[in-house]
Amino acid sequence: MDLVPALEEPLKQPLKSVLGPATAKVMAEHLGLHTVGDLLHHYPRRYEERGQLTHLADLPMDEHVTVVAQVADARLHTFASARAPRGKGQRLEVTITDGSGRLQLVFFGNGVHKPHKELLPGTRALFAGKVSVFNRRLQLAHPAYELLRGDGEEGEEAVETWAGALIPLYPATAKLESWKIGKAVQTVLPSTQEALDPLPDALRAGRGLLPLPEALLKIHRPHTRADIADARARLKWDEAFVLQVALARRRHADSQLAAVPRVPRPDGILAAFDDRLPFTLTEGQLKVSQEIFADLATDHPMHRLLQGEVGSGKTMVALRAMLAVVDAGGQAALLAPTEVLAQQHHRSITEMMGELAEGGMLGGSDRATKVVVLTGSMGTAARRRALLDLATGEAGIVIGTHALIEDRVQFHDLGLVVVDEQHRFGVEQRDALRGKGKQPPHLLVMTATPIPRTVAMTVFGDLETSVLDQLPAGRSPIATHVVPAADKPHFLSRAWERVREEVAGGHQAYVVCPRIGDDEEAAGAKKGGGKEPPEAPENEADKRPPLAVLDVAAELAGGPLQGLAVEVLHGRMHPDDKDAVMRRFAAGETDVLVATTVIEVGVNVPNATAMVIMDADRFGVSQLHQLRGRVGRGSAPGLCLLVTEMPEAAAARQRLDAVASTLDGFELSRIDLEQRREGDVLGQAQSGARSSLRVLAVIEDEEVIAEARQEATALVAADPGLERLPGLRTALDALLDEEREQYLEKG
Repeated sequence: MDLVPALEEPLKQPLKSVLGPATAKVMAEHLGLHTVGDLLHHYPRRYEERGQLTHLADLPMDEHVTVVAQVADARLHTFASARAPRGKGQRLEVTITDGSGRLQLVFFGNGVHKPHKELLPGTRALFAGKVSVFNRRLQLAHPAYELLRGDGEEGEEAVETWAGALIPLYPATAKLESWKIGKAVQTVLPSTQEALDPLPDALRAGRGLLPLPEALLKIHRPHTRADIADARARLKWDEAFVLQVALARRRHADSQLAAVPRVPRPDGILAAFDDRLPFTLTEGQLKVSQEIFADLATDHPMHRLLQGEVGSGKTMVALRAMLAVVDAGGQAALLAPTEVLAQQHHRSITEMMGELAEGGMLGGSDRATKVVVLTGSMGTAARRRALLDLATGEAGIVIGTHALIEDRVQFHDLGLVVVDEQHRFGVEQRDALRGKGKQPPHLLVMTATPIPRTVAMTVFGDLETSVLDQLPAGRSPIATHVVPAADKPHFLSRAWERVREEVAGGHQAYVVCPRIGDDEEAAGAKKGGGKEPPEAPENEADKRPPLAVLDVAAELAGGPLQGLAVEVLHGRMHPDDKDAVMRRFAAGETDVLVATTVIEVGVNVPNATAMVIMDADRFGVSQLHQLRGRVGRGSAPGLCLLVTEMPEAAAARQRLDAVASTLDGFELSRIDLEQRREGDVLGQAQSGARSSLRVLAVIEDEEVIAEARQEATALVAADPGLERLPGLRTALDALLDEEREQYLEKG
């Protein structure tokens, strides 16, 4: 990619050369802002109107906030203090109001003098600090503040800084308040005049979008709400279009690669497999299979995303695709995120295939192939045997974990890569496995997390999409209920009675906990099984460590589930032990399995009918839906109980109510997306940098994303190297710099 000379790229200037090293360091370390462009794309979170006062009534506890308010009262108290000079200490208490509520500010010691002079009743200012509680009242201790009116130079400068009718409030940190970020933006705003525009002129003019310099000026220094709307409309297009161009270039590059067409034989292993199926495939499975077979028959690599509801039969569709490739003389690899899941897939696939999975073995069919498993913890002899079967081509199908990606793994003729639970793997890992083929193999990516169309276009935009939305016949409904353990402890007692009833009826149950326990550091334990960032505590229940598998299993075995066969399963166990536990549970020897989220995907025990999820509020919506999908897989109805100590009004409790109210994964994924930051959904760079999306909302802006995809595809087809668009190349460089080149990585 040609680089535009640095002089033409004012937005690439390092902040330290413009703002000074101290401010630039804080911006880099605490906000991830390194260049002028980064700062200009750090948009205000919201805007306050000069004539209005903000709402103090709804301040979040323990969070760093910025408020605009007026001083109602200021009192200086003197008290006895051994530490203070002359034995007297001073405390300034300032009450600020916004019309909706009041908030107390407290200053001590030497920090009293300046605010005592400046924060007089009637003074309006911006205040920033961490919200805490003292004597049952909300307060900010030693907040930073910036006067919004005043006499003299300082007051005039403050008013000048916040020129216009609207005051922008920026995402800030304790180290750098919103107004200091605002001043820094003011310093770099003039450099936008020379900024290169990433949007082609025809596209911008055709859609009536503002030029980039004007959009940046209006989002940071708006005079009216209409200015903000116009700026956001333009900047949304930038984000959607640059991302879609990156994806379109990836699709274009992939379409130029040559692949071996793989067409199944009419009398091959696929036909033999279909003949021995004890049930009829759903219409959806047949339709998606046809889409996949059509892709496999072409001379360029298939890149397809197969998404479907929990239990919609994705594994069956993937297996038929793998058998089609084996028929055509190639090999297929299934990449699973965990050893438990890899072993589970190996068991279920060999069971489904029967003698067709016994290639080269006594009693195997003449159309059979060998199905091998390859994981990191395998013994040396078994591993060597599996590697040899892959290298010679004797194994037509291999199921494995990251171990498949290692350099030593060689294939005879890799024709298809199936990636299960794509969000656990980055683009880089997916490509490393594809690189094992003599020519690029076909790629099928599966996810059991239903994804709204726009997210699929944004996260998986380099893949064609197939959706399985029918459940196979015979699947049972799952009843889901929230168990408010703190408000109604007898509900939790009843939950354990229900588990005993299911076991008495010949069934089994799961109990899921967020943490393993034992020597694990509670403080370092991540919520949601490590899939979502911890939220600020909503109440006392959220401040204690999450419940742990080892503790809960011991309590249950000695208490409410005494007499039942209770076992544990978690990620720290030796793989052989994990496999043995799963085998015993699958065989019905264990009544209750107390586990972490290792059972979240792929685990298939039709006799398990009940699931109790402890501290359910610690998990995300999609994750709860995945976990719930482990029950109700047979003919008996399923039951899922979401145990929480959250009060009824808490946001986390509303999330659980949403999960309990519907079994529609697509509906839940929309709720999930609306409740979480875009960056969580779209994935973050390995560097931990923020998501590339700042104003684009993938649910509300469906139309923009769809149109941007169309425009990007046409543009890349006409000019793959973007030779005529230096501004777009610069924007792509910023999105796909070395640290963020895996921006599609999720998880």
